[in-house]
Amino acid sequence: MAPELLDHTRIPKHIAVIMDGNGRWAKKQGLMRVRGHEKGARAVRQTVETCAELGVEHLTLYAFSTENWKRPKLEIDTLMRLLVSSLKKELPTLQKNNISLKAVGVLELLPKTAQRELAEVIEATKDNKRMNLTLALSYGSREELITVIKNVASQVKEGTLEIEQIDTDIINKHLYTSYMPDVDLLIRTSGEQRISNFLLWQIAYAELYFTEVLWPDFRKEHLVEAIHNYQDRERRFGKTSEQL
Repeated sequence: MAPELLDHTRIPKHIAVIMDGNGRWAKKQGLMRVRGHEKGARAVRQTVETCAELGVEHLTLYAFSTENWKRPKLEIDTLMRLLVSSLKKELPTLQKNNISLKAVGVLELLPKTAQRELAEVIEATKDNKRMNLTLALSYGSREELITVIKNVASQVKEGTLEIEQIDTDIINKHLYTSYMPDVDLLIRTSGEQRISNFLLWQIAYAELYFTEVLWPDFRKEHLVEAIHNYQDRERRFGKTSEQL
């Protein structure tokens, strides 16, 4: 589907993507799994640029989960090297498109080189305003929520917060993603239909879109189709159709 056929007054403000299928793509090609991750970088670039062109304000990519640390060391090391090289390579693209980079997760678990490169790109793009690109790295939603609970409990213990004051706004302020709105559209590639511990609080009212396309094959037309599908749905947020 062509982008011009979309309703540009109803572009989702926040799209989140579970980039799945790199390993299966490589296996189908008779290649090592790491080759799939390398090919997936092209899909990242097209998705980022297309979202910026369409007016998406926030794009969050699930790049590496807390559970991914259990993978073979060779694959983890390759992913970390790919992260560093991609950040260096994509900085000009981020600057050209006026995109700011951010990251959420337990970032201190990343290799020092990856932490340093990530911090440099985040600093270099901090004033860009067109779109926020957030990488979920060493991220797990349950871990995030545990951190929120501990922080809120500490404030209650210190007497700076009353239990009765705890509400949705308080939780939102303590999330890693406090700087952006809830997810409007969650996309998962490769045919799997799971959330996999990704933004569990933030997707409470998100529209879910699953596609059979493997991540390395995900292109602009697939993203446009996902957004078109989103626009065909009626988002009621608990209300009836007649109330909208």
